[in-house]
Amino acid sequence: MGNPLTFHLDILGSALTSTLTAWRGCMVVRQAEQPALPLVLYDMEGCPFCRRVREALSALQLDVDIRPCPKGGRRFRPEAERIGGKQLFPLLVDDNTGTVMYESTDIVEYLFQTYGQRAVPAYYRSRPYQPVLGSLASAVRGLRGTRVQASQCPEKSLSLWSFEGSPYSRPVRERLCELEIPYRLHNLAKEHWTEIGPAVQRIKPGPYTPLPGGKREAFFGHHQRVQVPYLEDPNTGEGLFESADILRYLDRRYAVKRS
Repeated sequence: MGNPLTFHLDILGSALTSTLTAWRGCMVVRQAEQPALPLVLYDMEGCPFCRRVREALSALQLDVDIRPCPKGGRRFRPEAERIGGKQLFPLLVDDNTGTVMYESTDIVEYLFQTYGQRAVPAYYRSRPYQPVLGSLASAVRGLRGTRVQASQCPEKSLSLWSFEGSPYSRPVRERLCELEIPYRLHNLAKEHWTEIGPAVQRIKPGPYTPLPGGKREAFFGHHQRVQVPYLEDPNTGEGLFESADILRYLDRRYAVKRS
């Protein structure tokens, strides 16, 4: 990501992926209460079926522990098989209810009913054409976030503030998946129409004021801005905004260079 032109083209491609998936996972449908025990998702970032689950998690503002399972990965795939009996993704584990669940449609319904306390909104229901558009959206990304790359495993999981439809966050999640780096995904979707647009050029002019009582207000209080992606690495004390900076950091700190 050293070439600025290459990086901007990558973000444009990510925006096209968001367009093909109808920009689901950008706006909050209902802010759910975080469960006592963290949800765990065995996930492959470039998989269109995993994407549907992450969209629902963003719509509910639910945080989740991501266990990346790219093709060829050995860090979490065997663990997923021990838990669920097969290497099929997405796989949701919810120790709050004793639930172990495959199939994106079932997981989305479970999340909205259990944590959103409502039926799945029409916008998030499964449609016959979605697998085709979802696969095309992954193809636009060159199937990034599906294939493993050798890496060092961090002692402690990282934390990423993101939301599914964010074109700037997607490249970071892809890289975390490829490197099999576990992380807590803090969903920080937009809570009101006035927040539509990039962090530096929202649709509503003037100073940004988050809605009271939301996750964005808490983030703003700590950082004096709301911008994703934001990565924290407790292993090194690093805290980084900006996709390009985060990608460089992950490659420098965790990727194993081929000789």
